[in-house]
Amino acid sequence: MSIWGRVAVVGAYEHPARFAPDKTAYQLHAESARGALADAGLRIGDVDGLFTSGVGPIGILSLAQHLDLEPCYLDSQSIGGSSFVSHCLHAAAAIAGGLCSVALVSYGSTAASQRFAIGTGGASGGDPPDEFEAPFGPTIVGSYALVARRHMHAYGTTSEQLAEIAVTMRRHAGLNPHAKYRDPITVEDVLASRMISSPLHLLDCCIISDGGGALVLTSVERARDLRRPPVVILGGAEAVRHHGVGSRDLLDIAARQSGPLALARAGVGHADIDVCQVYDSYTITVLVTLEALGFCQPGEGGAFCAGGRIGLGGALPVNTDGGGLSSNHPGMRGIFLVIEAVRQLRGERGAAQVPGAKLALVHGTGGMLGGRHSGVTLVLGRV
Repeated sequence: MSIWGRVAVVGAYEHPARFAPDKTAYQLHAESARGALADAGLRIGDVDGLFTSGVGPIGILSLAQHLDLEPCYLDSQSIGGSSFVSHCLHAAAAIAGGLCSVALVSYGSTAASQRFAIGTGGASGGDPPDEFEAPFGPTIVGSYALVARRHMHAYGTTSEQLAEIAVTMRRHAGLNPHAKYRDPITVEDVLASRMISSPLHLLDCCIISDGGGALVLTSVERARDLRRPPVVILGGAEAVRHHGVGSRDLLDIAARQSGPLALARAGVGHADIDVCQVYDSYTITVLVTLEALGFCQPGEGGAFCAGGRIGLGGALPVNTDGGGLSSNHPGMRGIFLVIEAVRQLRGERGAAQVPGAKLALVHGTGGMLGGRHSGVTLVLGRV
């Protein structure tokens, strides 16, 4: 039996902290979990499924203790920044399969206050392939720079087009009172910011912040009796890309596999999507992800993201909270994509609301484009 349309997000909470040196990551988890459960009208005792990542190989056990939970289903798989999008997909399968009834997806990170450049700084390490890649391969930002340079070479994409993405995300952040950076920027500001890894400037790169968030999921049947309008998981898919297959195209990313499959499972097309939340570790991430998802053809991403098309009031509003480029990026940003999509579909975003939004697409990226990475796509809808 299909899981699609049977499970809903019923609680969502984003911690307002962007720099919290007085808190631990576990505190951010706990405060976010409390907020999401209150949003749903549920209690911690109702939770019997726990999903998290970024807390170490057995950190989920410590988190369960910290939250005073004894769940009958646990999932701490880690595939990078897309992990929490994946957790929503896994939670839907677990709930539909009767393995748990109320799932809590939780995240907390103090990356900024610990001065830890997760997802932005050096090369990854610790896995067997890194014995070969880490000593000679690029940094994370260097890998994304290679993707950007390849796209420019193949299609004539310009730094100005990438800069427009950063400007749009900052404009959205200006409507978000909790965003870390809210002051408007221009294309010229982006191009004048210092070069980090050519062709990516400082303002092409995501920020580093502390932060936390949580989501609560349950069956659609139970959701009807709860506090908030349910946001239903209509379709989803996961994918990976890596160098194990040998030399490959830097622009062949996981979204090319997960995006069409998620849309097909939801029974909708690109034109049906009202709002899109995609991982924006760098401006190039947004551009190539929208291409790979199929919203435009390969090579058309620069033009597609220009002229206000991905801004509020445009044809496909993207990252309406300001994204990782301006709002927050504690290291693994996938959970905030889902939270923002839920808020949009519940009509709660005030000045940043997409009028009449009924369908949202979320896509998380984990690892690094140009190297090993994951992609997870969800299609969410309101009842």
